[in-house]
Amino acid sequence: MDEARIWSRGDTAGFFRAPGPADDKYSRGVVALRTGSESYPGAAVLGVEAAWRAGAGFVRFVGEGRVADAVLARRPETVVGAGTGRSGIGAWVIGSGTDPAERTAHEEEALRRILAGAAPVVVDAGALDLAAGAVAPFVVTPHAGEFSRLQKGLGLQQGVGEGTEDLVVRVARTLGGTVLLKGARTLIGDPSGALLRVEESTSWLATAGTGDVLAGVIGAVLAANPGRGVAEATAAAAWLHGRAARIASGTASQDASDPGHPVVALDVARALPRAVGDVLA
Repeated sequence: MDEARIWSRGDTAGFFRAPGPADDKYSRGVVALRTGSESYPGAAVLGVEAAWRAGAGFVRFVGEGRVADAVLARRPETVVGAGTGRSGIGAWVIGSGTDPAERTAHEEEALRRILAGAAPVVVDAGALDLAAGAVAPFVVTPHAGEFSRLQKGLGLQQGVGEGTEDLVVRVARTLGGTVLLKGARTLIGDPSGALLRVEESTSWLATAGTGDVLAGVIGAVLAANPGRGVAEATAAAAWLHGRAARIASGTASQDASDPGHPVVALDVARALPRAVGDVLA
């Protein structure tokens, strides 16, 4: 495994630009989300909010019923429906706020079609079990518990003397896609053996829903940067997410004595535009 590379603000800046006169909503990135459920509609709301606030030009939510109503109530500019329409999708976000135990055969078929497509896919939470064998470029975004289950599902055991960083890369190689392991220091493994570490964060980020926000940010960055490496785009999104959390929690200054304050996931999403501005400055 290559030595871990610490991802920086300068690295992140390469994935963001201010739109110019020739840009339109499509050139800024089209993100589609198939997320949330009757049990967890808020996950869809948070992911959609994050995609918009991270700079996407067009966000489509694929769903109906209570979840779709919640999305529209919060973000009426979102295009909502059971299908994808005619707009080309730059990136997908799937699985946030869903439970594979409650997944219908129809839903699984729809998710597998997405994973068999050409657009990059952010695979979160309830869709993690479907990532193996995906044709589309993808990134899985587990927390520690989900990562352990993913590892066991692949038949991998942590070797003697093997650290978490080595295991993240081994899981990425086995899956054939990028792996983002959430934590105080976010680790991103690439099937090639490369490992990126994102340290821009705050412990206040350890609260429900922030992973849904992260998934939406990754979708926006992937959609805005077609052809770029999935691992690097994911690292840029994770850095931005961490920066937004620091802004929201009051820990963005260099004053180490300032403890900051609690945040909720929506606070982090709301801070994303300022975080983008910081990167562009």
